[in-house]
Amino acid sequence: MLTHEEMKSFEKKLLARKTQILKNLNDTAFELNGMRELELNDDGDYAAASVETTVDSAILEQQRKELAEIELALDKIKNGTYGVCEMCEEPIGKARLEVKNFARFCITCREINEKEMQK
Repeated sequence: MLTHEEMKSFEKKLLARKTQILKNLNDTAFELNGMRELELNDDGDYAAASVETTVDSAILEQQRKELAEIELALDKIKNGTYGVCEMCEEPIGKARLEVKNFARFCITCREINEKEMQK
């Protein structure tokens, strides 16, 4: 299990990442709104703007998913279940949490979960 200090450290990292994602989402939304107001002179301009918008939209979607995972992890910290695998209810290794602060599964259960998702 994680110590109180380790839990606080992970909470701080999660909050910092949450702040960064919210800034990214806000900045990207602002850029997308700006692109809508551009005067596109030809098909090339339109194609370039369209590709950029598609990429930005994909990034936004990924960032929204990560934000939801972070919110879930922060809730788990509040209710004392952070760092516990959702499948086997065993502690998630600290090394795994360092790499992915919002991990919901231990390594073994993550692999099982991914195989199930591929079916």
